[in-house]
Amino acid sequence: MRADFLTLSDVARHLRDLPGPDTAARAAARVRDAQLTKPPGALGRLEDLAIWYCGWRGAARVRVDAPQVLVFAGNHGVCAQGVSAFPASVTAQMVANFRAGGAAVNQLAEAAGARMDVHPLDLDRPTADISLGAAMTEAEVIAALRAGWEAVDHATDLLVVGEMGIGNTTAAAAIAFALYGGQAPDWTGRGTGLDDAGLTRKARIVAKAVAVNAASGLDGLEVLRRLGGREIAAMAGAILRARAGRIPVVLDGFICTAAAACLEAAQHGALDHAIAGHVSAEPGHARLLEYLGKVPLLSLGLRLGEGSGGVLAMGIVRSALACHAGMATFAEAGVSDG
Repeated sequence: MRADFLTLSDVARHLRDLPGPDTAARAAARVRDAQLTKPPGALGRLEDLAIWYCGWRGAARVRVDAPQVLVFAGNHGVCAQGVSAFPASVTAQMVANFRAGGAAVNQLAEAAGARMDVHPLDLDRPTADISLGAAMTEAEVIAALRAGWEAVDHATDLLVVGEMGIGNTTAAAAIAFALYGGQAPDWTGRGTGLDDAGLTRKARIVAKAVAVNAASGLDGLEVLRRLGGREIAAMAGAILRARAGRIPVVLDGFICTAAAACLEAAQHGALDHAIAGHVSAEPGHARLLEYLGKVPLLSLGLRLGEGSGGVLAMGIVRSALACHAGMATFAEAGVSDG
């Protein structure tokens, strides 16, 4: 499935024409769940996850067989404002580490039995400094959205999108502030480890970026263009492609959730195929999940990014489907159902 959008208006059209779940498959999965050898509700959220997943995959009894992890990398002009404890050169160095198999997400993807792909996006050409103006032109954000869309394998049946980009917690905080308001410090965290002075400076830059771009109250796609990064837009593109193919998505941390929030702001219900894998230690993440109505599966104090928390939660989804598909019914097991 190729990306056929050339403008943000085309993307908005895609968002207005999203497929929904297979309601018959979801109902049949619910019936099957009621027949399995367990008391009703005994598996808690695992039961809800299985039914949700079956609805999107269009079958009452199905397993996760082809999970995929996508890591997108991009650089940000706002790094010139001293918003990160690390230089922008670390982005390219970490891409090399991903490709060599040396990052945390590599280990987690292997443990989850997931294919992992890494996509650097014009690392030698950072986005414009959002404290001075828009991060991307329309052509640039469309190119990044298309890169994300086209990175999703057609055979994927569960997707996690992650990122690498020094400075991207600043972009994510600015997106969240523009979409949901409050005060800039509400959304601004220490990222790679800023000290108190650095955190204050970062919150000031977040506030300036939203003001300079007149981003408050804008459509989610325009917020993405003005305040995002290439890797953030690519994550949004991959999440949109997943929805077009009815592929369930496990959201990762603050930056991934900010990318997803741009889609939800542009079209209510755009994230119905997505669940929150975890809540990170970035202070804005829990707040953002609350606005999106997503209850995280895990809370482990993670703040790494890369897709790490989402990949950990993949195992929970796979386990939910293994129980749903593999357990015997009362009739099959010859067990009395009461």
